[in-house]
Amino acid sequence: MRIIIAPAKKMVVDTDSFAVDGLPQFLEQTEMLKTVLQGMSPKDLQTLWRCNDVIARLNIERLEQMDLRRNLTPSILSYEGIQYRYMAPGVMETSHLDYLREHLRILSGFYGLLRPFDGVTPYRLEMQARLAADGCRDLYQFWGDYLARQLASETDSLLNLASKEYSKAVEPCLPKSVRFITCTFGEWGNGKIIEKGTMCKMARGQMVRWLAENNVTDIADIQAFDQLDYRFQPSLSTEEHKVFLKTNS
Repeated sequence: MRIIIAPAKKMVVDTDSFAVDGLPQFLEQTEMLKTVLQGMSPKDLQTLWRCNDVIARLNIERLEQMDLRRNLTPSILSYEGIQYRYMAPGVMETSHLDYLREHLRILSGFYGLLRPFDGVTPYRLEMQARLAADGCRDLYQFWGDYLARQLASETDSLLNLASKEYSKAVEPCLPKSVRFITCTFGEWGNGKIIEKGTMCKMARGQMVRWLAENNVTDIADIQAFDQLDYRFQPSLSTEEHKVFLKTNS
């Protein structure tokens, strides 16, 4: 089993807490994207990033100084979004980190696919960004089936805890031999399931932590997840889509 999650926009540098295991698998492609970005004007970069002036200046400085091989942070510690705060890898036990090392993979517009202890540097590039590179119109075309083929070489079961923006970089290219199981975290309202962005991110991070703490290796066992008041809903679920609803909603 492999678990896929999305990255976060906000990134930090932490070269002290844990050592990196090595470099990302698709660094050659990342070097190509870096070159394209470094050749863009500040105005075009800000348009690509869709951010304010302060964030644009920060990331332009990062691009100018970017070194993909030195002073790297383990990817699992480099992202600072809600999902990662609830996952809380910085305070995990060694056995739980080993679980992440084997089972967790982070999707990235810049790096493609990351193992938790691959060394990375801060960047800004969302998967849905319309960046033309290597004759491709966008990042989905640029990454093509690279990510799906790598994941398929590792497992026959993928637990999707990523946003649609990222999961669609993998799912269409997977061979039929690989199961792709998506989790929905929501609340029941007005006769339908309502998904709230912040709560979904919290639940995804909490589920990753729960999976690691319980050493879950069979996707069937995810139905026991009961954190943050979520409970599995068999009547709303299918083999490839598992629904968890808040019990206090």
